Amino acid sequence: MSDSDSGPKSKSGSSSHTSSSQQKAAGKLWVHERVAALFDPGSVREIGSVSGDVNWESTGGTSEKPTSFVPSNNVQGHARLGGRDVLFTADDFTLRAGHADGAIAAKTVYMEKLAVALRLPMIKLVDGSSGGGSVTTIRTAGYSYVPPLDPFVHVVKQLSLGIPNLGAVLGPAIGLGAARVVTCHFSVMAADVGALFNAGPKVVASATFEEGLSFRDLGGPLMHCTNGTIDNLAASENECFEQLRTVLSYLPNSGTQMPPSVPESDDPDRLDPALRSAIPRKRERIYDPRAIIASVVDQGSFFEIGRLWGTCIVTGLARLGGRPVGIVANDPATGAGALDAAGSQKLTRHLKLLDVFNLPLVQFVDVPGYAVGTVAERTATMRWGVELAKTYYATSMPVFSVVVRRVYGVAGAVMLDCRDPRMRVAWPSGEWASLPLDGGIEASHAAELRAVEKKDGVEARKERYRVLEEEYRRLMNPVRTANAFGIEEIVDPARTRPLVCRWTKHVYKNLLPVRVQERVAGI
Repeated sequence: MSDSDSGPKSKSGSSSHTSSSQQKAAGKLWVHERVAALFDPGSVREIGSVSGDVNWESTGGTSEKPTSFVPSNNVQGHARLGGRDVLFTADDFTLRAGHADGAIAAKTVYMEKLAVALRLPMIKLVDGSSGGGSVTTIRTAGYSYVPPLDPFVHVVKQLSLGIPNLGAVLGPAIGLGAARVVTCHFSVMAADVGALFNAGPKVVASATFEEGLSFRDLGGPLMHCTNGTIDNLAASENECFEQLRTVLSYLPNSGTQMPPSVPESDDPDRLDPALRSAIPRKRERIYDPRAIIASVVDQGSFFEIGRLWGTCIVTGLARLGGRPVGIVANDPATGAGALDAAGSQKLTRHLKLLDVFNLPLVQFVDVPGYAVGTVAERTATMRWGVELAKTYYATSMPVFSVVVRRVYGVAGAVMLDCRDPRMRVAWPSGEWASLPLDGGIEASHAAELRAVEKKDGVEARKERYRVLEEEYRRLMNPVRTANAFGIEEIVDPARTRPLVCRWTKHVYKNLLPVRVQERVAGI
């Protein structure tokens, strides 16, 4: 099968039998099976169900009858997902691999407009080019055209209005199909059948001389779920559907609405003494921030976004007292938790997601600064770190910070100093400064240490370094900072959940309603 010539027997001369057999050979669901599996039973109402390519035969006078019909290769309509009204588009790869056919272009533009008009979430099941072109379109039309992008202005409106756009890659997402899913607020790829690329292997071979690439080589999960193009990986199509349901459950229908709360299922005053030992006493040791998150949020409510890329930072959604919040935590298992270029990009994207959906942010901070070294410089860490800083200060969702360990440098300041007044507390394990002592002492006392070594030898230098480090460690006692009101409060880690639950309850009662009213008024 070529990249552009696949699908049903139609005027373009392509074959439906080949695509249909390949669809099942690849283990993929039919498009209507996908729709039935994802949405609430009996809730689907298709729009444009009879649109497609029809040949008519006159039967005399004004009468005629269809002699052949090839349906549009994109199923679209209304449905309910988790009890909520949504709109959806679903590619049918078996019909010309999703290339422009029948009324697909007009249908897609209509659905994107409808999402804006009705303020309804848009779910996109991508398998093919989602209405992108193929060279056979030139033959069918009798001329070539300057490529349009009619739906995109309406997609951008949806994104800026906070109308959820959720996409799943359920086959090869090609060209326009790739763009449509990557544009979404959240995207997930099925590991067993998904791939995504700007152009297929045959076009790539012609343009770059990279030959023999499979779909998965070119743009499979190992490529795009680890570089941030796609947010999440799912084992199967059905797991993709479950992730779409979960993400939508945290989001409002638009940015002019409150996020949907659920009844409390976990005691907001629950204590967890295990958190008192969550941070290792030895600073060099790592820990799993997900264990801290799981302990603090409502049980079973944490949904991680982007686990396979930008791994120095953990991002996701959760609930506190039944109320949706965004979650951020530094992960010391990657680069000691220092923010690198990918981590900054991932966090920037997450902050924008939270801001547009009115989701408060709770962050567990342990950041030794921005990543350093030649790799960090080569990947433009400071460029992306500054973009992150601008996003922290440009967004306005409420932020509550829990300092669990380190706060150093510009990165630490960006994460903790982005709101006025600051809403933050620290655990007793907290430590902070402009620079970490490792390296900081060497930089600030270089002349003194050299003089000691020159006069009394290497051992004397080591002893002087030890004395300096001991002095600085004593002065860096977090209680001293609290005495000077440099940190607002030091709290018992076991009481973290009651603290953030009370804050979240206040935000939902007093701050978010005002924020929503201002957004409705365009303020």
